[in-house]
Amino acid sequence: MIYKIDDTAKTEQLFQDWQETLIWSCLQGMMGDIYADSFMNPQSAMAIIGDFAFFAGKVSKELVSFKPENCKQDFIILTPQNEAWAKQIEAYFGERAKKVIRYAIKKEPDVFDRKKLLEAVSGLPEGYVLHEIDEGLYLQCKENGWSRDLVSQYGDYADYCKKGLGIAVLKDGEIVSGASSYTSYREGIEIEIDTREDCRRKGLAYACGAKLILECLKRNLYPSWDAQNKWSVALAEKLGYHFDHEYTAYEVFPW
Repeated sequence: MIYKIDDTAKTEQLFQDWQETLIWSCLQGMMGDIYADSFMNPQSAMAIIGDFAFFAGKVSKELVSFKPENCKQDFIILTPQNEAWAKQIEAYFGERAKKVIRYAIKKEPDVFDRKKLLEAVSGLPEGYVLHEIDEGLYLQCKENGWSRDLVSQYGDYADYCKKGLGIAVLKDGEIVSGASSYTSYREGIEIEIDTREDCRRKGLAYACGAKLILECLKRNLYPSWDAQNKWSVALAEKLGYHFDHEYTAYEVFPW
């Protein structure tokens, strides 16, 4: 049997030393859920939030094969704590599991150069403007496939307004790029950056990313970054972050 864990403190030790804010969101009860093999004494656990799931503790085929009823998507990114979990994911999903490399970015609260970030903001190309994501832009983000993940993990605008934070780049009133909270935890956010395909390579992601970091610093929030690819690593480093390490994940489709 797999159980949803409300007292997430019972699973904290299983995720110990995992520097991943998506897991912290689940453990803090801010967003996402924790599932485990036992209510009272969990030995295996899964933290699931958005399109991500993280496996910790004793390897469990039951957890790897478990899909919560409230998860309606057909795509998931599974992250194993170690090689034993990785082998179990490969064994269960087979060809449906695509092994990928992701890039962890160091969490360094005092690393940002505010002057450089302000220069990035002021360098936004002519014809484009920055605007904090309000209700109208929140709804606009949800209407477009490319921008949906900027706000998709929040149930409605009230939830986003309470927990999230985002900056949009507008051209003629239409959103063409954005930097926003994919998820939130008590001490900060996990950044999501997306740009409409026809507006890429114009410095828009750099400008709105810089503005979002500055807004986080004003609010004493940490703007955490995890990179899907080396382009994302390069953008992070340009904004002042430092690369930490590579790690293995599995993109599963259909889930």
